[in-house]
Amino acid sequence: MPGLAGAETSIAGTWQAQSTPPGATWTAVLRVDGSKLTGAVSSCSSWEPHEIYETLIEGDTVTFKCKSGRSIVTFIGTVSGDHLDLAWDRQVPPYGNGLVGDIREDDSVEEKTAKMLFGPSAPRRLAAVRGPDAEDDLAQIAAKAAWTPAKPAPVPFERILHAEREPQNWLTYSGTLFGQRHSPLAQITPENVQKLELAWVWQARSQEKFEATPLVVDGVLYTVEAPSTVIAMDASTGQLLWTYAHTPPLNIVVCCGGVNRGLAIFDHTLFLGTLDAHLLAIDARTGRLLWDTVVANAFDPSCGGFICYSITLAPLIVKDKVIVGTAGGDPPLGFGIRAFVAALDANTGKEVWRFSTIPAPGEPGHDTWSGDSWKTGGAAIWNTGTYDPDLNLTYWGTGNPSPDFDGATRLGDNLYSSSVVALDADTGKLKWHYQFTPHDEMDWDAAQVPLLTNMEWQGEERKVMLFANRNGLMYTLDRKTGHLLTAKPFVEVNWMSGIDDQGRPIRIPRKEGTPVLPSSANNWYPPSYSPHTGLFYIPVSRAYNDPSQDGLVLALNPKTGEKKWEFTLPELPKRPIGSPCPCSTGVLTTASDLLFTGGQGRYFYALDARTGQLIWKASTGGPVQTGAISYSVNGKQYIAVPAGNTLFAFSLP
Repeated sequence: MPGLAGAETSIAGTWQAQSTPPGATWTAVLRVDGSKLTGAVSSCSSWEPHEIYETLIEGDTVTFKCKSGRSIVTFIGTVSGDHLDLAWDRQVPPYGNGLVGDIREDDSVEEKTAKMLFGPSAPRRLAAVRGPDAEDDLAQIAAKAAWTPAKPAPVPFERILHAEREPQNWLTYSGTLFGQRHSPLAQITPENVQKLELAWVWQARSQEKFEATPLVVDGVLYTVEAPSTVIAMDASTGQLLWTYAHTPPLNIVVCCGGVNRGLAIFDHTLFLGTLDAHLLAIDARTGRLLWDTVVANAFDPSCGGFICYSITLAPLIVKDKVIVGTAGGDPPLGFGIRAFVAALDANTGKEVWRFSTIPAPGEPGHDTWSGDSWKTGGAAIWNTGTYDPDLNLTYWGTGNPSPDFDGATRLGDNLYSSSVVALDADTGKLKWHYQFTPHDEMDWDAAQVPLLTNMEWQGEERKVMLFANRNGLMYTLDRKTGHLLTAKPFVEVNWMSGIDDQGRPIRIPRKEGTPVLPSSANNWYPPSYSPHTGLFYIPVSRAYNDPSQDGLVLALNPKTGEKKWEFTLPELPKRPIGSPCPCSTGVLTTASDLLFTGGQGRYFYALDARTGQLIWKASTGGPVQTGAISYSVNGKQYIAVPAGNTLFAFSLP
C-alpha cells in the first residue's frame, strides 16, 4: 500500500481534536497492524468510545468510519508531522428517523454539546494534534480492534462447485449449488444435541426482520444487517472484524420489509444486492467497496416516483458470473415491474446476459398477457436459484403476476409468472419452464428455492427438481427437460382436482363465499433434502384451519409426495382463522439425521430427521425468520441461526 511505511510512524498514535465546541472533547487512538488501520474514537455522536471500521491508508491520508446508534460518521484526514487535519460527514441510515444528532430545544446542555461536535451545525473540519498515549477504555478498545482474525483463502468457483468437500464452511446461500441446505457435519447428534449451549450471540442494530443466511469461509462468518450493512465476524467467537454500510434512498417502497437474504462470495469478493437494485462488490478481507453496479433503475417511471425495483435475495455464483434477480411486482402502492434475472461479470460488474420473466412483443409467451399488462406484470425473483454443472442450467422460481388478485386486467396464463425457469448459465437463454399456477390470482408465487437431487425414478436414475409451492402442491420435475413426474397436495386444497396430460392443473370452479384453500401453504422459507434419509423437508403454514396449530414441518417422500411425518410447532402466537401466517420457517438437516427449524413462536428446535420427534429446543426471544446453517472451526461444530434481530451460535461444551 503506498506510503504505508511512513504512515505507520505518522498516523499511529493518540490524537486530540483542538477546534471543537466549548466543553466538547474528541480523541482518536489509531493503530497500524501490517496493512490494516484499527482503533477507536472517544465520540461519534455520544461520549462513549467506538471502534472504527472501513479503514483505508493511502500515503499520508487516512479514511475511517464510526457508528453510534443510527449515526455513521465518515472521517478523512491528512497527517503532517504532529498535526492531523480531519474532515467529516454524518449519515443516517434509511431506517432512522432523520433526526439523529439534530439539536432540539429540550436537549440538556450536555446533549447539545455532544450534538454540536458532529451535528448539522458543527464545523465540517477538525484540527487534531498528537497527544500522550492513552491508557483508558479508549486505548483498550483500540487494542481489541487490533486483534488479528482468521484470514480466509480465496474462494474460486471450484470450491463452491464442490462445497460438499468442505463441510466446515458454508460457501453459498443454500450450502451447495443444489440448494439442499444439508450439512455433512455429524459431531452434533440426536444422542448429544440436548447438551447444546450458546457459544456466542451478535446483536444487530437494525429492527428489520433478520432474514439473511450467513456465509462461513475458513473461520470467518459474513452476514447482512438489514437493509444493507455487511458484517464480518470471527465464526467461533462472534468478534466483529469489519462492517460495510450501504445507504439506500429514503423513499423506498417494498412489499415485505427492508430485508436482505444474504451474500455470495467469489475469490476475495463478497456480493450484496440492495433495496435500490444495486449489486455491490466488497473486499471480503477489509470491507472495502470495490465496485457498485446499477442492476435496474429503481426509479423506473412506472414506479410513480417511488422505488419499486429492488434486490433482496442472496446472489448466486456460477463460474465467473454473479447472478441476481429483481424483486417487486406487488408493492404496497400497487406499482408493478417487469422482473428479470441478470448475470454480471464477477470481476467487473458488467452485465453479461439478462432474461426477462415476462416476454416482450415477438417473444414466445407474450400472447399470454392481454394488452399492455406485460409491461408491469411482476413475476419477481424473490429467492436464490440453483445450478446443475452437468447440464449447465441455472434454475429460478418466479413471483406472482401483478396485480396480485385482480386477473381481469391481465387475461391469459401470464408466462412466466408463478413458474420455475431453467436458463443456460452462459447465455441466459430459456431452456424450459414449468408454470405451477397459470393465471395466478391468489399470490401463489414460486418464491422457494428449486431444490436439486438425483434419484431413481421407475427403475431409472433421474436428475430431478423438488418444489413445494404456495398453491399447496409438491412437485417433482425432470430438471433436464422440465417434464412433470409427480404433483401431489401436501395441505388441503380445493382449487384443483388433479393434473391433466399437459401438466396443467384441472381447476375447480370457485364457489362464492367459500375461501380458496390454501391461502398460502408456505412462502420463501428454504427447504432441505437429506441424502441420508431420502426425504424432502418443507416448512408449512396452515393458519386457515386451526389458529393454534398453523406452523408445521413436513417430511415428504419425493417419489410419491406421501407424508412421512409432520411436526407441529408449539408456542405459536394465536392468530385469527383465515389469516396466513409464516409460522414455520427454514429447515436445515445434518449428516447425523438432525433437523433444525424455528418459527414465530420464538423458539429454535432440533428434531430427529427420521421420525420428527422433538429432541431439543432453545428460547431465542424473537421469531426465527430463515433457515439455520452449520459449520465448524478448529474441529468444533456450530449451528447458527438468526432470530429477532440477533444471530445465535450454538455448540457442544
